[in-house]
Amino acid sequence: MAIADTLVATPPPLRLDSNGTLYVGETRVPLDTVVGVYEMGASPEEIVRRYDTLRLADVFGVLSYYFAHREEVDAYLSERRRRAVEIRAENQARFPTEGVREKLSARRQS
Repeated sequence: MAIADTLVATPPPLRLDSNGTLYVGETRVPLDTVVGVYEMGASPEEIVRRYDTLRLADVFGVLSYYFAHREEVDAYLSERRRRAVEIRAENQARFPTEGVREKLSARRQS
């Protein structure tokens, strides 16, 4: 048997949840986080130190996938940022924070 016969290509260690979020491996660390801290200059080893549930092989696998599919991953990340802004605006409309400090202060004084 040749060595090439024992090599197996593995898919990227990404898992899609029911909300449309991609997570790395079996962790709760989203793809957004790994790519974001990498883009801010963290090495794969630093990423694993920061997020100790990650495996180094998974971080390298995700980054490899990112480099090979940058356009698609960037589109996914852009949509996630757009949706986060939208959700933040919805929450601020539903739960306005104006006057909360004054209400809490008044409640504390009574």
